Amino acid sequence: MITAINDMQRILSEIPKQLLQYNDDAASHKPAPDKWSKKEILGHLIDSASNNHQRFVRMQIENMIELPQYIQDEWVKTQKYNSRKWNDIIELWKQYNTHLLHVLKNIDESKLNNTATFPEKGVLTLQFLIHDYVAHMEHHFKQIFI
Repeated sequence: MITAINDMQRILSEIPKQLLQYNDDAASHKPAPDKWSKKEILGHLIDSASNNHQRFVRMQIENMIELPQYIQDEWVKTQKYNSRKWNDIIELWKQYNTHLLHVLKNIDESKLNNTATFPEKGVLTLQFLIHDYVAHMEHHFKQIFI
């Protein structure tokens, strides 16, 4: 848990400033019709925060639960992130993840082995989901900054 918390703190302190190097037009650019823009990638990370927020809380309350599938392309498409201002998307991502960092810092460690079943992933522990969440963010930030 300490690694995930430290990584999130580092991400939250470094990434928002780096994201500001792009203007609204650059952040809206889609490299290909079937590829996400920077806005859509960051929007996807907001959607991921939303879905994982539910998971992190619910899995501390209950064990061996079933959770719905997260259909990421549909979430991004439905919310039309390219029509939002880049700075607003950055701020929403930052604030949501600041709250998730608070949740992780206060997690009941006796619940880290609680599980949930996901239609697309099978059975996963809360601890796995936390580490996967941070790795997932890092993966997508590499896409944004290439």
